Amino acid sequence: MEQPNYTAARKMSETQTQKKKRKKQQLTVVEQVQEETAIQNATEVAQALEELEKQGVVLDIQVCPKCKSPKVKRAQSTGGDMWGHIGMLPPSYECPDCGWQERVVLKASNRKMSVRDVELIREAMELGDEEK
Repeated sequence: MEQPNYTAARKMSETQTQKKKRKKQQLTVVEQVQEETAIQNATEVAQALEELEKQGVVLDIQVCPKCKSPKVKRAQSTGGDMWGHIGMLPPSYECPDCGWQERVVLKASNRKMSVRDVELIREAMELGDEEK
């Protein structure tokens, strides 16, 4: 009698293993699609900034750090960001494309960088390397 229970349990564990493998493969595919979309969005933003620079327009564009979409907008106070709207905390931003929501947003810009800006970026990168 112990033998049938053992084989049933073994079959169940094999199907669970197969499900886990399938789910892992699906997640890998989803991550690849998200990465490709992020690259495409970043390329589009860079092209738009170059076009604006040719026209003499200097602009900062808010960009989602996750999917690089330029459709990032400030979260509404009714959506849970009351503290940001009354000025107690920095405002919260959200991306309608991927669902990302945070208080920090990336900005892409076609502004000319000063020496001070370059130094600040270099220092920030060095700090990031030290933490790793």
